[in-house]
Amino acid sequence: MALAVHTERLTKYYGRRRGIIDLNLEVECGEVFGFLGPNGAGKTTTIRLLLDFIRPTRGTAEVLGLRTDAEAVAIHSRTGYLAGEFSLYDRFSGGETIAYFANLRGGVEPAYQRSLVERLGLDPSLRYREYSKGNKQKVALVVAFQHRPELLILDEPTSGLDPLVQQEFLRLLAEARADGRTVFLSSHVIGEVERSCDRVAIVREGRLVRVDKVEALRDLSGHRVELRFAGPAPAEAFESMPGVSELSADGPVLRMRVAGPIAPVVRAAAGFDLVDLLSREPSLEDVFLAEYGMEAVDVR
Repeated sequence: MALAVHTERLTKYYGRRRGIIDLNLEVECGEVFGFLGPNGAGKTTTIRLLLDFIRPTRGTAEVLGLRTDAEAVAIHSRTGYLAGEFSLYDRFSGGETIAYFANLRGGVEPAYQRSLVERLGLDPSLRYREYSKGNKQKVALVVAFQHRPELLILDEPTSGLDPLVQQEFLRLLAEARADGRTVFLSSHVIGEVERSCDRVAIVREGRLVRVDKVEALRDLSGHRVELRFAGPAPAEAFESMPGVSELSADGPVLRMRVAGPIAPVVRAAAGFDLVDLLSREPSLEDVFLAEYGMEAVDVR
């Protein structure tokens, strides 16, 4: 499989301050790849290194088979980029801004450009300085998508967008994947990554801690199982069962975390006077919080 992004021991320090450390990353052509971590984890630093906006302290990076430190212009010509923080020309209207970048790049189909404006619900007649945060984000999305680049590098792309526009954005990602294009999506919005990405990398304090398919990451977290019995919960029957952890009993209710198949737990529970069984599939958020040593907060 050809690689859209390949890094080896990519490291960046800002003086004594950590950016990223020994990042070994492979993103396959044609996939939507999520780069997940809280603010300050090193996501934007990684993107700036991939685009040669900054140079690494050590290590190497290739984008679309090209060395970032030697062939940045060629990389930029084949890449669509949305920055996490950006500023465009205040006196231009949204339409003029979009047209300016289209002419600068070349090869933009006017019909596709218009469809992006319509789908995102953008009024192109207003000046850029008159836009809200969400509408500025729409302008930047059109600029990134309009030339149908081989690789889209998107840093916090849904910041400021309302839920309906976020859904349209997810459809644009699905279309890019269907066209065989690659998306590198940096985000701290877990649900966004979970709904759109084929694989996910979790970065923590500048280091890559896990890379896998979304489904595989959920499996690692394990199911949360709650068993309710007619009488006192028989906790001792589950204590030594493979895959069972975090076992707790509260009267007739038995709670546990189950890694792997839950069928053995169900069979064991059926041997007692089982009244009810609840099993919750783990979310990507569960995995993410586990990597950061945190627990989800119940806001009910």
